[in-house]
Amino acid sequence: MIKFFRKIRQNLLMENKTGKYFKYAIGEIVLVVIGILIALQINTWNDSRKQNILEDDFINGIKNDLKQDKEYILMILNINKEKDSIYEIINSDLFDLYDNNRSKLDSLLNQFIANSRTFYPAVGTFEAAISGNDLGKFKNKFFSTATTKLYNSTYTRLNDNAKNFDDRFYYLVKKYSFERRTGHIREMNNNQLTELLDDLFYYSKAMKYYDNLLNDALAEINILIK
Repeated sequence: MIKFFRKIRQNLLMENKTGKYFKYAIGEIVLVVIGILIALQINTWNDSRKQNILEDDFINGIKNDLKQDKEYILMILNINKEKDSIYEIINSDLFDLYDNNRSKLDSLLNQFIANSRTFYPAVGTFEAAISGNDLGKFKNKFFSTATTKLYNSTYTRLNDNAKNFDDRFYYLVKKYSFERRTGHIREMNNNQLTELLDDLFYYSKAMKYYDNLLNDALAEINILIK
């Protein structure tokens, strides 16, 4: 193609058709410019298409991660709801149960200190977007901003509190290892029973605070995955 245009120019010069040569040269320049603009537009379109695909993958990946997070949070909230119900019974009837229904107290106490679950989110998709500096390029600013708040603020508070919640549970497990190991409450006087109530109270307070944080996260998740 280049040789073809060069031959046309040479023929025009040899025929001393300077005016036509300049017109042809200008036309050729215009064609080159148009070609460059078309190429730039194609590159821009390709870049935009790749960016849209990247953003769609990010949104879908985040939603999949958050659906898993939601299931885990709901599981923990259900566990804690059962534990809270058990605490209310023990808190109201501990002394009566200790004197008159040890088997029921053993069962309730064993359920209460049997296990505890804390939440840690799936962060792979979000961390990949952060490491690639992609978030600022996405068009859906609401989704990007809400996701950043969830992971960098709400989840951070949850993670920080998870350790405190775990520490409170491990304190119970260690202090009442006999009850946990045997399934039976040891012989206790009134002061020791009151101390048990205090320990369960502080754990219950920590659990309720943790539940509030979980519910805050759940509300934000529901907005993002709808």
